Amino acid sequence: MTRFTVLVAAPQSRSSVRDAALRAASEVAARAGVTSTPDVIDLAELGPALLAESSEAVDAALDRVRESDVLLVASPQAHGTYTGLLKVFLDRLPELGLGHTVAVPLAVVDDLRNSHGIEEDLRILLADLGAWVAEPGLILADDETGRPDSVVQAWADVAAPGLRQAVSVAA
Repeated sequence: MTRFTVLVAAPQSRSSVRDAALRAASEVAARAGVTSTPDVIDLAELGPALLAESSEAVDAALDRVRESDVLLVASPQAHGTYTGLLKVFLDRLPELGLGHTVAVPLAVVDDLRNSHGIEEDLRILLADLGAWVAEPGLILADDETGRPDSVVQAWADVAAPGLRQAVSVAA
């Protein structure tokens, strides 16, 4: 069975970014033939533990991410790129810590005209950690997160074949 994880890097827990990420995960998984229910790691719920020298909750989250076959990474745009929350968390992974993972980037931006940087930054970050990064990533405008269905469905139709192929090669 495919191990699927949704990693949410919004600064507030149970955010609209999380809701949109879960909707995207459901749509792309259904189209790619991934039947497992994804684990969800909401980094805002880990809070200050992310900066502690040692934390069982953070270590468990890192283990789940490392063991994932598919990792959907969702971040709102912050100062033109992904959140510091995501950076702090992923900095704890070893070099090539996502070496057997198919990563799916999801960015939420205030203005779609300024969205290119975050998608590229997420892609580079995940690839540097050894992940095969699915194309295309999903970019949502902030005002679409409450009702992402039409955008997410159209994206999933395009992204699922590549994800299906990547998961079958990785298996």
